[in-house]
Amino acid sequence: MITLSLLIFALAYLLGSISSAILLCRLFGLADPRSIGSGNPGATNVLRIGGKFPALLVLLFDLLKGLLPVYIGYYLGLAPLNLALVAIGACLGHMFPMFFRFSGGKAVATGFGAILPLGIDLAILLLCTWLLVLWLTKYSSLAAILSLLLAPLYTWLLHPEYALAVSLLSLLIIIRHKANIQRLCMAQETKIGANKDLDSS
Repeated sequence: MITLSLLIFALAYLLGSISSAILLCRLFGLADPRSIGSGNPGATNVLRIGGKFPALLVLLFDLLKGLLPVYIGYYLGLAPLNLALVAIGACLGHMFPMFFRFSGGKAVATGFGAILPLGIDLAILLLCTWLLVLWLTKYSSLAAILSLLLAPLYTWLLHPEYALAVSLLSLLIIIRHKANIQRLCMAQETKIGANKDLDSS
């Protein structure tokens, strides 16, 4: 089972390393998302660069990068901590893609996709939390960070056997938001919709 977990981890990392934001921007003739806007190759920055349709495609592909390997591991009966390893592999691939000079995004969408196989109830709670915080504050990064902070609690209430796994995944993505947290603390983070908003996709 350990060998199987490591194999799926490696496959998850490779899948995560396929940057849909960069590839779709090339396909649509748009600027490299790493060189414009927030500099983050994620759906929010692509929305800024090319509009709703390319951004929706990026969001869908980034979700699938997390969902597919975790679902495969879930289907094959991997233990919760091994599933966490697979989810972390997908997110590490998104954050540090080997195919794109290890320059990637924040992995919020990929992490959300990795949590989806655990249950639609958990997914709805996280989505509602993200939307509520975004609506109240207009900070995309804050919405992501607070959703990640609450994810282990939601998981413990709904699917307690996966609480530790989700905690590890949330911690990884929150650490990736270090710069956003610093800007929020100094009141320098720009709100969504502004010309230079900094996203957390």
